[in-house]
Amino acid sequence: MDIPNIALIFFFYGLAFFSMGLAVTLEVGRGSDERLQYALRPLALFGFIHGTHEWVEMFQILGILPGQSTAPLAWQSIRIALLAFSFLSLAAFGSALLAPTRRFRRVALLVPLLLAAIWGFGVLALRGNYPVSSELWDAADVWTRYVLAIPSAILASAGLIAQQREFRRAGLARFGRDSLWAAVAFAWYGVVGQVFTRASPLPPSNVINQALFFELFGFPVQLLRAAVAIAGAFFVIRFLRSSEVETKRQIAELQRERLQEAERREALRGELFGRVVVAQESERQRIGRELHDETGQALTAIGLGLRATGSMLRENVDKAAGNLNQLERLVAHSLNELQRLISDLRPSHLDDLGLASALRWYAGEVETRVPLNINVKIEGEDKDLPAPVKTGLFRIAQEALTNVVKHANADNVEVSLIFETDGVQLDVIDDGCGFNPQMLSMDLSRPSWGLAGMEERAALFKGRFQLESVEGEGTRIRVIVPHQDISEEYDDDSSNAGR
Repeated sequence: MDIPNIALIFFFYGLAFFSMGLAVTLEVGRGSDERLQYALRPLALFGFIHGTHEWVEMFQILGILPGQSTAPLAWQSIRIALLAFSFLSLAAFGSALLAPTRRFRRVALLVPLLLAAIWGFGVLALRGNYPVSSELWDAADVWTRYVLAIPSAILASAGLIAQQREFRRAGLARFGRDSLWAAVAFAWYGVVGQVFTRASPLPPSNVINQALFFELFGFPVQLLRAAVAIAGAFFVIRFLRSSEVETKRQIAELQRERLQEAERREALRGELFGRVVVAQESERQRIGRELHDETGQALTAIGLGLRATGSMLRENVDKAAGNLNQLERLVAHSLNELQRLISDLRPSHLDDLGLASALRWYAGEVETRVPLNINVKIEGEDKDLPAPVKTGLFRIAQEALTNVVKHANADNVEVSLIFETDGVQLDVIDDGCGFNPQMLSMDLSRPSWGLAGMEERAALFKGRFQLESVEGEGTRIRVIVPHQDISEEYDDDSSNAGR
C-alpha cells in the first residue's frame, strides 16, 4: 500500500483512540460506580497516549517529524516509550475493572508494574543482543506488543466483560451489550492485531508478521487495527452514557421520593388540620361544660343566695351576715376556678413575665400532677420575643412534656431555653424509654400527631424542628429559631401594620 493511504489509516487509527480518551475524560467523576470511575482514568490516559503514538508513527512514515533525519534514535525512543506507556495504562484499566473492592484495586496496580518490569528487562536484553540499528527498534516494537499489548488487551477485554455483568445487575442491559462489544473489539485488537507485528529478528515475528497478514487477507494489518480501534472507541463512548442515564434515573427517583414525601406530608397536614378542628371543638365543649358545671352553677347559687339574704336582712341580720360570708367564699372559689380555666387556655405568665417564667410555671404545674422531676434551665440574656414565637415555643414545650408524661416513662426531664446572638433554642430532653424515629415515620397507620403538630408549629415561625431518640436512652426535641428570621418577619409585619 502506498504511503499516503497508510498514513491516512494511521490518522484515523490515532483519532479513534484520542477521541475515546477525550470522551472518557469528560465522563470521569459523573457516575456512581466507584470501580468504573477509578478504571476510566487509565483508560483515558491510554486513549491519549496511544492516539499520540499512532500520529507519531504516521508523521514518521511521512518523514515530516522535526529533526527526524538528524536524530532518528530520539524519535524511535519516544515512539517505543509512548507505545509501552499506553499499553501499561490499558493494563491498569483492565486490572481496575477486575478488582471488586478498593483493597483489590490497590493490589491490581501491581499488574502493570509487573508487566513494566518484564518489558524493561527484555528491552535491556535486546539492547545487549542487537546493535543500535533498525533491527533493534523493530525488535523493541515487537517485544512491546508481545509482552504489553496482548496481555493488556486481554485484561481490558476481561474487565469489560465484568463491567457488562455490573451493568446487567444495575438494570442497564443495553449498556452491558455495548460493554461486551467493546470487549470483543479490544480482544481482536490485542489477540489478532498485535500478533501480526512488523518483521524482526525476534521469533515468531520473523514468520508471523505484517507481510504474512497482507498475503493472507489482502489488506494491511493496520487497517484491521484501525477498524477495531474505531469500533472499540465507539462502544466505549456508548456505554459511557450509562452515567448520564443513571444520573437521570437517580434524579427521577429522588423527585419521586420527594413527591411521595410531599404527598405524605400534605395528607398528614390535612389530617392534622382535621384533628385541630376536632380539638378546637372538644376544647370548646370542655370549656362550656366547665363553665356550666362550675362557674354557671356557682353564679346561680350566688344569685339565689343573694336573693335569700336580701329577704333575710329584715328578719335576721346575723343569719344574713353568715350567708354573705358563705357567698363570699363561693365567689372566691368561683374566681379561682375561672382563673384556672383561663390559665389553661393561655397562661398570664406568658404575656406578663415572658416565655422563661411561663415554662417554669408550667413545669411546676406538671410536677404537682405526676411524679416527674422537671429542671428548667435558662441560658443567655432573656430577650423579648414576638408573641407568635413565644406562644409557639410554649405550646411545643407543653406538647413535648405531655408526650413525656404519656409515653416516655421518664423520671427526669430537662427543659432548656437558650438565648443566643443568632436566635433562640428550645430543648426538651428526657431519660425515658425512647423510640426509633425511622420506624415511627414508616408506620403510616399510626402517625404521631403530637410530633407532627410540633413540627408544623415550628414551621409557622420559620423554626427548625429536630428530633433525636434512641430506644432505651431517651428523647431530645429541639427547636431553633434564627434571630434574623424572627426580626425580618415580625419587623415586616409591624411595619406593614404601621402603614
